[in-house]
Amino acid sequence: MEKLIIHGQKRLHGEIEVHGSKNSALPILAAAALVNGVSEIHNCPKLTDIDAAIHILMHLGCRVSRSGHTVTVDATAMNNWEVPDELMREMRSSVVFLGAILGRTGHAKLTTPGGCEIGLRPIDLHISAMEQLGAVLEEDAGKLDFHAPNGLQGARITLSFPSVGATENIMIAAATAKGRTVITNAAREPEISDLADFLNGCGAHIHGAGDSTVIIDGVPKLSGTCHTVIPDRIAASTYLLAGAVTQGKICVRDIVPAHIGALLPVLKEAGCDITASGRWVCLSAPPRLHRVKMTRTMPYPGFPTDVQAPLTAMLTVADGTSVIIENIFESRYKHAAELIRFGAKISVEGRMEVIEGVPYLTGASVVAPDLRGGFALILAGLAARGETVVTGLEHIDRGYETPEAILCALGADVKRVQDNGTAKEYTKEQSTKTDGETGVPKGGNKTTGTPQPGTAVRETTAE
Repeated sequence: MEKLIIHGQKRLHGEIEVHGSKNSALPILAAAALVNGVSEIHNCPKLTDIDAAIHILMHLGCRVSRSGHTVTVDATAMNNWEVPDELMREMRSSVVFLGAILGRTGHAKLTTPGGCEIGLRPIDLHISAMEQLGAVLEEDAGKLDFHAPNGLQGARITLSFPSVGATENIMIAAATAKGRTVITNAAREPEISDLADFLNGCGAHIHGAGDSTVIIDGVPKLSGTCHTVIPDRIAASTYLLAGAVTQGKICVRDIVPAHIGALLPVLKEAGCDITASGRWVCLSAPPRLHRVKMTRTMPYPGFPTDVQAPLTAMLTVADGTSVIIENIFESRYKHAAELIRFGAKISVEGRMEVIEGVPYLTGASVVAPDLRGGFALILAGLAARGETVVTGLEHIDRGYETPEAILCALGADVKRVQDNGTAKEYTKEQSTKTDGETGVPKGGNKTTGTPQPGTAVRETTAE
């Protein structure tokens, strides 16, 4: 079992570049299964959730290879329409493959997804949308078996909630459906626009992505393209909070400041000096953070639920009492009990979390309960006196690429200890990306390496 060992109270300082968006790369990889050709996806992060998506693509008969941060998917010979339960359980967003498989083959068989247990994420919206597009569902021993005997047909679909996953599934399925599909109350997240850019690059006709109404005019088929995934706004937000909780001064470059627009006023309310321009955001934290009176998680462009747990960690050492209301998931405060082990004062009642700031935290041994909650424990360890040990890294590795390397580059004392007791240490030079390591080649969008049947190269930066 791997663990992170953190010696806290090191002020973070310096510049970093975050990896590509996990929440954007996953639906794009799924959409690649709809393409009759080769898709080159650049700036694709090295995460276990990405590995899970690659496993699904390979099972479907796609040829997949990775070179650095570029994943190449050749779906020309895709010949399978069923995703087994063990692959569906590897990540929560695996249901996004439904629209691609159904649109490509007219048949899809899968089970409910797995991943972090942060509350119910019903797939009713996905099922209803596919049925409105002409699919027929049969349930067989816990499996969902979809057929589209007459092919998918365009439809007017109104979502009861602006679900990101449902919006993505509809866009993918409708891209090659007959006629026009109109999504009302669609999700507006930047990842929706990124998916539309990929699909349009493949020949789809999608308009309005990023607004509440999205129009898709189906085309007979999609062709391959090259696409670069947007930067990860959640990772960027998390590292800015790491700078704040350590009274540090950091800059995150090559991001889109507008994508984290809901976080910036919260950081300012906490007393941080924020400068944003072009493709970077800089933060300078005060010696003592201020409370943030009230934060409510909401669909984009509101405050993201994925940043709620890291924000909680920051507020544990802020002056005064802060309140967070979680409006997206009903069980996303599992990190609170672990933060209390550091000496934090947190009370949870229903969807409300009350954080009373303390003068300091003390290092503790804690277990990551889920992806974002796991990184919240890392933030607490960075702020705490003494040593912190974080286990359950399989959750954190789903969404953050070698976080210990990035934090060490900023001056933190963080080690990942392997099963054999050895630790990998990072310096600023070792953990700084170069053009050759980003997976986005200079002067073009081509990558090296030829996909081989049934193989996927999954490189890691830490042994």
